[in-house]
Amino acid sequence: MFEPKVFRGRRRQLLKSLTSGIVLLPGNGESPMNYVDNTYPFRQDSTLLYYGGIDRPGLFLVIDIDDGTTTIFGKEPTVTDILWSGPQPGLAELRERSGAEKVDDLSALDGALTHAIQQGREVLYLPPYRAETRCQLEDLLGLKPGQSLLKHSEELARAVVVQRSIKEPRELAEIEIALETTHAMYSAAMQATCVGKFEREIAGLVEGIAIAGGGRLAYPCILTKLGQVLHNHHYHRRLEAGDLVVQDSGAATELGYASDITRTYPVSGTFSVRQREIYQAVLDSLMHSLASVQAGRPFRDSHLVAARMMTDSLQQVGLMRGNLDESVAAGAHALFFPHGLGHMMGLDVHDMENLGEDIVGYDNEIARSEQFGLRALRFGRAPAPGYVLTVEPGCYFIGPLIDQWKTEKRHEAFINYNEVDNWRDFGGVRIEENIVVTAEGCKILGPPIPKSIADVEDACS
Repeated sequence: MFEPKVFRGRRRQLLKSLTSGIVLLPGNGESPMNYVDNTYPFRQDSTLLYYGGIDRPGLFLVIDIDDGTTTIFGKEPTVTDILWSGPQPGLAELRERSGAEKVDDLSALDGALTHAIQQGREVLYLPPYRAETRCQLEDLLGLKPGQSLLKHSEELARAVVVQRSIKEPRELAEIEIALETTHAMYSAAMQATCVGKFEREIAGLVEGIAIAGGGRLAYPCILTKLGQVLHNHHYHRRLEAGDLVVQDSGAATELGYASDITRTYPVSGTFSVRQREIYQAVLDSLMHSLASVQAGRPFRDSHLVAARMMTDSLQQVGLMRGNLDESVAAGAHALFFPHGLGHMMGLDVHDMENLGEDIVGYDNEIARSEQFGLRALRFGRAPAPGYVLTVEPGCYFIGPLIDQWKTEKRHEAFINYNEVDNWRDFGGVRIEENIVVTAEGCKILGPPIPKSIADVEDACS
């Protein structure tokens, strides 16, 4: 855990961007799987973690903008709590850990907020992403059902996004720790994958390594031979000769910092000729887009660099045709590359997107496109040094999408549908790195995980 002065400094920095009132940051509670006492693994709200560093359910952080004080509202652990869950820090210890000035019982929060509202003071809160948090806010602030989503503070959300976007050295160190574990996850998965195993055997191995690393998975593991299904979380298929595995997984540290890596590798240990062609197309798109990342240059440009490289490669294979620039401008490549190049990453694997994806990824200079494929780009604006991003181009053969476009005769000038039909059972390929933007360009974070064809085949042998 970071030192208390870290959290005090972050709160002071936040208050410089706000005028007056009270900031209310609800922590998360336990979330039942199927009955109250059987809960999912607890995950604290990332904004409360960032400004308070407190990883315990059922807490609220209240920051007084006018006098600069922070109060933690919660309940002292009971004997029953200790009986079932072991020793837990009391409110006084949480105050010390977070550098807060005050603590109070949770029962006092309603009165404190009511008093502030009666004084005409504004209560600022972020958009709730859990139903129970929304209900809590509506009860505490006297809002009608649904109003909490409408009345959240965009001023606060934008201030948080500005601050959390620049990763401190200590945060980068945590992400590196997460990537060390992720490296071990991929090494084990590539070595263990072979004909006859089930996806679930490899996925279970990966999750076990994440837990053994001191944290958990940053998000549910994607490990599938159906790479054309972008978010496939089913692991029931047997791996056969000639299959490709798309593994999209990342560990999170004990403090909550994420990693997010994707690799594609052959079950048999070597790529076929066709697999090599598509894999190399994706790898070339990755390397060119990485080289294009610059502070002050819109990340959307890097997405289009990847799209252009992908289109060029697919033209060489015979899947696309026509003028290269016109094809990319029309968005014809999105039949094969329908998602965005990447997103922010930090305490959240899609960092801060709960605050508003467009607030995080777009601004007055770069607006989200309405074009299919490009509109799925989560982060389009220009990054600054200290931004951590994923870069993850992919190429997929999605049967229903092919059928729809072919029926509509969409982009016939640029897509060779007769040849595409010969590839519809291919699946998909995605390769992903995590980077930090620097003054010179960008730096790939974490230890190298095999991604060239030769290195992947060597790791799988």
